[in-house]
Amino acid sequence: MPRTATIVRQTKETSISVEVDLDGRGRTSISTGVGFFDHMLDQLGRHSLIDLTVRCEGDLHIDDHHSVEDTGIALGQAVREALGDRKGITRYADAYLPMDETLTRAAIDISGRPYLEFRAPFSAPKIGSFDTELVAEFMRAFATNAHITLHVETLYGDNNHHIAESCFKAVARCLGAAVAIDPRRADEVPSTKGRLGD
Repeated sequence: MPRTATIVRQTKETSISVEVDLDGRGRTSISTGVGFFDHMLDQLGRHSLIDLTVRCEGDLHIDDHHSVEDTGIALGQAVREALGDRKGITRYADAYLPMDETLTRAAIDISGRPYLEFRAPFSAPKIGSFDTELVAEFMRAFATNAHITLHVETLYGDNNHHIAESCFKAVARCLGAAVAIDPRRADEVPSTKGRLGD
C-alpha cells in the first residue's frame, strides 16, 4: 500500500494543502508566502527523503504565526495518516546535525503520544523577518498532530540561521529513519502493545 496522504485545512486565517509520500525521494514543492519557512520545509523534505508538497495562503498581513503553525498542524496530520497501521516502521531514530559552528540533535519516537521537548538558544528574535519563536511553534504543532514524541536540542551554536536550519535538518534525518520500513519485521507493529497510535 502506498504510504501517502493529502490534507486540506481551511480556516478564516489560512488555506492549506499538504501532500506527503513517506517512501519518496525527497522531492519538494513548497509555497507558504514565508520565504525562510519555505527554505526550512524544503530542508525537511529533502533530508528525510519524504516527498512533500505544501501550499499555504495565510493572513500574512497580520504576521507569519498562523501560516507556520497551521502548516505544522496539516503536515503532522498528513504524516500520521500516511503511516497507516505503522506496521514495519523503525519507530525510533535520532540524529546529530552539524552546521558549521552549530550542532543540533533530534530524537523521535513514533509512539502515538504527542510530546515536544525543544531547546534552542536563539540570540535574536528574528532571522530576517521570520520570528525565531516560530521554529518551536512549528515543531509543537507538527509533533502534536503527527502523534509523535519529538526532542530537539541545539547543543551549541552562534548563528541563528544555522541554529534554525540545523533543527529542521536534524528532525528531517531522524523522521526519515523512523518512518522507514525495517525489513526484518515488515508485518509487525513495533510495540509490545501490538499497536501504535490512536
